[in-house]
Amino acid sequence: MRLTPLITAGLETALNRMLYRDRSLKAARQRLVGQVLTLRLEELSHPLVLVFSEQQLDVLSDWQDSSDCTVITQLKTLPKLRDRQQLTSLIRSGELQVEGDLQVVQRFSALIDLAELDPAEYLAPWIGDIAAQGVSQAAQRVVRRLRGEVSRRQDYLGQALTEEWRVAPGALELAWFSEEVDAMERSLDALNARLAQLEAK
Repeated sequence: MRLTPLITAGLETALNRMLYRDRSLKAARQRLVGQVLTLRLEELSHPLVLVFSEQQLDVLSDWQDSSDCTVITQLKTLPKLRDRQQLTSLIRSGELQVEGDLQVVQRFSALIDLAELDPAEYLAPWIGDIAAQGVSQAAQRVVRRLRGEVSRRQDYLGQALTEEWRVAPGALELAWFSEEVDAMERSLDALNARLAQLEAK
């Protein structure tokens, strides 16, 4: 997929709204001033280059200078960058490759983590404050219901597997089985030792 100026401009606008409008994020932004972070996504033919300055973030697809940090990953991994606690595990698992200064991606992750994603704020310029707030609250209710439903289904499936369908053993059965296997292993070791003694005679 080729990046068009329209895509980079849209991304730049969204990131600037999210990261540069909130005064409380100033300290986190300051740590990135003058830094260049390149995102190489497997699904895109061109990299996304994020250039941080005091007033704004520029998103470019064509950058000739060197980058402080280059991150190689997939689109599906990008949302996980919001959780800075996951960075190490993402690198270990190979989902994220980092070349250059690791602190740059850590600071970017921390900045995104601190930013509050309020959909109403982004919808307001197009549909008005009241309508945007209503849409945002409705979306949050739907997400809560879906999470609750997924949690209930997982609980039901777990109970069905262990109690009703008897596909997966319960915790006590698993502990008993483990003890039986250990006992059998000890018996086999004793039998092997006796056989070795008999063979030696």
